[in-house]
Amino acid sequence: MTSTPFRRLTCLPAALLTAGVLCGASFAANADTLKIGFLTTLSGPGSVIGNEIRDGFNLGLKHSGGKLGGMDVDMTIVDDHQDPQAARKTVDRLIKRDKVDLITGMAFSNVLLPVLPQILQSGTIYISPNTGPQDYAGEKCDPRFFAAAWQTEDLPAAMGKFANEKGYKKVAIVAPAYPGGRESLNGFKSLYTGTVTDEIYTKLDQLDYSAELARLRSVKPDAVFYFLPGGLGVNFIKQLNAAGLDKQMAILTTGFSADEDVIKSVGAPMTGLFNASQWASDLDNEANKRFVKDFNTTYGRMPTLYASQAYDVARLIDSAAKKTGGKVTDKEAFRVALKSADFASVRGQFAFNTNQFPIQNIYMRQVQALPDGKLGNRLIGTALANHKDAFAAECKMK
Repeated sequence: MTSTPFRRLTCLPAALLTAGVLCGASFAANADTLKIGFLTTLSGPGSVIGNEIRDGFNLGLKHSGGKLGGMDVDMTIVDDHQDPQAARKTVDRLIKRDKVDLITGMAFSNVLLPVLPQILQSGTIYISPNTGPQDYAGEKCDPRFFAAAWQTEDLPAAMGKFANEKGYKKVAIVAPAYPGGRESLNGFKSLYTGTVTDEIYTKLDQLDYSAELARLRSVKPDAVFYFLPGGLGVNFIKQLNAAGLDKQMAILTTGFSADEDVIKSVGAPMTGLFNASQWASDLDNEANKRFVKDFNTTYGRMPTLYASQAYDVARLIDSAAKKTGGKVTDKEAFRVALKSADFASVRGQFAFNTNQFPIQNIYMRQVQALPDGKLGNRLIGTALANHKDAFAAECKMK
């Protein structure tokens, strides 16, 4: 990155200063600079996810020598406060004033969906490091939108299939009442063939689940599947355990609610919990080994799937910028280069489908005691191989 006078404050972590990555300021760009608007959730209950996305991306940038595709990077990181109105104002500024080449970073679909039309109509590319909404996987697919993580229903669908295999005849399902939550429960139901005894929706900022736990106690399911990301899942599983319900029903979730951040906060009650993810820290490939080792060294903690997704986004951008010889202003050439996904993903085999959503394996993980005595996820198998989302056939792109 350049060292010309800064334009405004940003939020890059100090840990990356030694890697030659900007911290604390966004700098004036030149013609050979890739301009990125990075909008994510860095405050409130969802900040644990936004911080992982930011840190994963920054490690990918560090592994590219502080450049992407050999280009200097002018990146402004902005907290969206998980507020669509604030996000709209930021997106408008990034597009009109800063004239960014692409935008990435958003963690929650309730922030992304209101601003995505604004981004795409401007001709700006958006690469999603986390959410993969149904509409944009199907009829509203757009050549400027890339979902680099998953389609929202993918991981819950794997857990629905797993519930069948475990013989759970009755399952209650729980999620926040926002698009990502509803789509997640639809995903579980898409492959689950038993009876859903109760479908419970919570507030997106909810911390007390006593009413929901009372409902679970009354319907007596064989298992409960929950999608409650970040701090929501931490509170839910702690309260469920304190109520003794973990001894009355099996607990099923996705990697969003059973990753390293949640395990660290909850501790022993997580032991034995099965969860689906497109990534695992012990996947045996060189890109993943390097990512896990260096993330732990840089930030002093194990990465989550959120960090792995954002790391892959940085590596994807790097590969595409190289393919175009740094000519990212040629939007069509840059888009084609992104779609080729010519990089070594930490997930192993990875490709984009025609709708520019992933084709990838979905793995089953279990929380176990690791050799160092700490709790963590262990890869135990593949739930869905070379999985394609259920909506790609509705997309008219080729």
